[in-house]
Amino acid sequence: MSPTPHPPSDDLVAPFQIESEPVRGRIVRLGPAIDDILNRHSYPDAVANLVGEACALAALVGASLKFDGRLILQAQGDGPVSFVVADYDTAGDLRAYCRFNEDRVAEASEGFSRPGAKTLLGEGVFIMTLDQGPDMERYQGVTPIEGETLALCAERYFAQSEQTPTRVMLATAQVRDSGPDRWRAGGIILQNIAGDAARGSTDEAWNTVQAHFGTLGEDELVDPTISPATLLFRLFHEEGVRLFKTTPVRSHCRCSREKIISVLGSFPSAERGDMLDVEGNFEVTCEYCSRVYQIEPEALDEREG
Repeated sequence: MSPTPHPPSDDLVAPFQIESEPVRGRIVRLGPAIDDILNRHSYPDAVANLVGEACALAALVGASLKFDGRLILQAQGDGPVSFVVADYDTAGDLRAYCRFNEDRVAEASEGFSRPGAKTLLGEGVFIMTLDQGPDMERYQGVTPIEGETLALCAERYFAQSEQTPTRVMLATAQVRDSGPDRWRAGGIILQNIAGDAARGSTDEAWNTVQAHFGTLGEDELVDPTISPATLLFRLFHEEGVRLFKTTPVRSHCRCSREKIISVLGSFPSAERGDMLDVEGNFEVTCEYCSRVYQIEPEALDEREG
């Protein structure tokens, strides 16, 4: 594969294969999508970096699903960030949010240019949930938060839960590209295909590919002037690499007035009375997209009637 002559593309995830080697991977590049997700919240930079990396990782893993559904990636702990979640569905829709203590985040950020996942989350767990729809049972894998970065958490998750040798790199940054600074995120995941009787050992090929992967800089993952094809060519041109069809990724929240009314209707009427605002309505803010819904009590009466 030679470098693409076309302008770089953003908001996509795509699989790739190292030619003649038992190594496959996926690459994600997020531009306007992650800028929209992060700008819907007033996150400190350290928290925004964590959310951006979670989004990139969710897209990298979710794009491998062989069914119509969702990949929900979350991490929770006792640190300054108590909870971060990124939700990716196989249509390419992505959303995320984070709960944090602003004072504790500021304290944890002292002395760091960018505190990592372990510093922000503390002791806790890293969780991946596969949702195949309302008629199927969810599958959930849980591992302890180990390693300073979300990338290391993911590598350990695949090593422990799926026994698959995996390398991950993630990056989030504010980048200026002929205008104001905008958030960008990117990531690459590599996985080794296990050897068998026909293929033999794959250890040597895996070590070679890892060595090339180690030359990758986080700044390259978010550079708007470097296309995914060009980036992969830089890394693996000696072996050859094939980039397959891309899946567009967009910032999209599934919240709606109807869903909010349904959730409110699940509470007993006595409890709902305590939820009314001073004007006698329900005011609900979506944690993902920060959209505010004003729901009149009559809307619930109509639904229940």
